[in-house]
Amino acid sequence: MLYAISFVLLLSSGIVIFRFLVPRDYRTRGRLSPIITFLQALLFFVYGGFPYIYLPENWPATEVSGYLYYVGLFLLLAGLVLLLYGMVQLGILRSLGRGSPELNQSGIYKTSRNPQAIACGFYVIGFLILWPSWYAVGWVLLYPVLIQMMVLAEETHLRNVHGEAYREYCTQVPRYFRV
Repeated sequence: MLYAISFVLLLSSGIVIFRFLVPRDYRTRGRLSPIITFLQALLFFVYGGFPYIYLPENWPATEVSGYLYYVGLFLLLAGLVLLLYGMVQLGILRSLGRGSPELNQSGIYKTSRNPQAIACGFYVIGFLILWPSWYAVGWVLLYPVLIQMMVLAEETHLRNVHGEAYREYCTQVPRYFRV
């Protein structure tokens, strides 16, 4: 029951932050205020710790064997490396919605408009594979909902700031990845 309440609170917080507060800041300030940056970071910090709160007492005693272990480990580590690489390439402040509003279309941003979102997705799927539980499944299911809300808020802002240049970028580079 506590897990379900926490899940709903986390989802509700994401809705308030990404559907209301972030767009308002982008509209009125042109970037995120320190308090909204903090709330967005706090949301993802709490999200990041979510599965650890509810893992079984014997964690990490869950054993995954064979190639599945290596797939999970690869996804987890690749997610962390790609996340850091994307943040460095974009810039830490810009990754937090506080840096200069220039449009980055180079490097990893030539193949995806949201490589950091994909990287985090790799991480959470790797976590689920390495430490399977129903709690981890809930965590994985919550991720695309939260990230999609964040991405949509950012896209609206970037369309408003960059106009036709951003629209052209969107036609050339997929939101996440090409199928």
